[in-house]
Amino acid sequence: MDQTSVAASLDPRAKATLVLGGESFAVSSESGTLSEQLAVMREKTMAILKEYITKHNAPNDVPDESIEGSSDEEGQALAKNPPKKSKKQK
Repeated sequence: MDQTSVAASLDPRAKATLVLGGESFAVSSESGTLSEQLAVMREKTMAILKEYITKHNAPNDVPDESIEGSSDEEGQALAKNPPKKSKKQK
C-alpha cells in the first residue's frame, strides 16, 4: 500500500454535524467498514438526540395541584353525564 491509500483508510469516511436549535454536534466514526461507521454514527446521534430532548423538553415548573384538580373535574363531569350505552343493531 502506498501512503495515500493508508492515509485514506485511517481517516473517517463518515462524518456528520448534527444541528439542534443553536447547538451543533460533530459525529464521526474512526474504524471499520463504511457501513459499520454509519451504524456507530447512528448510535451516537441517537444518544445525542435523546439527551437533547430530555434537556430541552422536560417541564420545569409543573404544579401538582393542576393535575389533581383536573381529575376531580373530570370525575364530576362523568357523574353528571354517564356514558351512553350503544344499541346493537340486528
